[in-house]
Amino acid sequence: MTTGDDQSLSAITSERRQLINMAYRLLGSLAEAEDAVQETYARWYAMSQEQQDAIESPGAWLTKVAGRVCLDLLGSARARRERYVGEWIPEPLPGPAPGTVGPTGGATADPADRVTLDESVNMAFLVLLESMTPAERVAFILHDVFRYSFAEVAEIVGRTPAACRQLASSARRRVRASPPPATPAAHQAGIVRDFKQAWRARDISALVGLLDPDATVIADGGGLTGASLRPIDGGERIAHYLTDLSARASDTLAVVERTVNGRPGLVAQQDGRTVAVYAFDAVGDRITRIWAVLNPEKLRSWTEC
Repeated sequence: MTTGDDQSLSAITSERRQLINMAYRLLGSLAEAEDAVQETYARWYAMSQEQQDAIESPGAWLTKVAGRVCLDLLGSARARRERYVGEWIPEPLPGPAPGTVGPTGGATADPADRVTLDESVNMAFLVLLESMTPAERVAFILHDVFRYSFAEVAEIVGRTPAACRQLASSARRRVRASPPPATPAAHQAGIVRDFKQAWRARDISALVGLLDPDATVIADGGGLTGASLRPIDGGERIAHYLTDLSARASDTLAVVERTVNGRPGLVAQQDGRTVAVYAFDAVGDRITRIWAVLNPEKLRSWTEC
């Protein structure tokens, strides 16, 4: 028989997935999102039973606290990223291999089970969010993505509803000024597959044909790997850079197609261990952006995938 306490606990824990989804979009890091949600639950359980019972909507309370924790983390993250070695890229999320459905298995739960993969987590969108102020990002994500009212957002951001409306409007202008929408996923999968084959064959001509003349590669090694510290611009320059990388790679390095943040991407594996994740943005038939995450601290969720 289920008791009232059991029902209350179930209602509280059922909010966890929604909170993880929100926190990842706000922070761009699954590890930080899980820490923020853990801190939120710690604050809930630190209250007395009487205090908990006095809260009319525990779900709304958890959202408010998690949002405030994320807002604080975003403020401190800006300072940390100024000291970051090289370029900072959001932590990539694994998804199923092309042609598979559902979780990929493994000893640990696939983060895709906890974060809903949609266009609000593709790498291009997350990188765009990094250009926003913490308050803009929170107001925009909570209102435009999760459909919270501006009155609810105001309680989290600590500003008036009207001010939050302005923050979200400013964020929307940034989104509208961004590059055009990405190529449909099915078409991008074909482009990524052709790119993989050309890269493996070290076919500079084929790579140049797949890359936009103004394409950019951004690598994130966090100072822990030999990743380029600055973006590499220009299709021809990128093609030569990639073929040089391929020539120096070990024969045991395998590059496989995987879903990265809900979009077709590539994963490099050494002896079964993920050493790099590549996210792509394409317009038409050409690749415009490649984000290469090599920082091992950002690849932990890929270990068992």
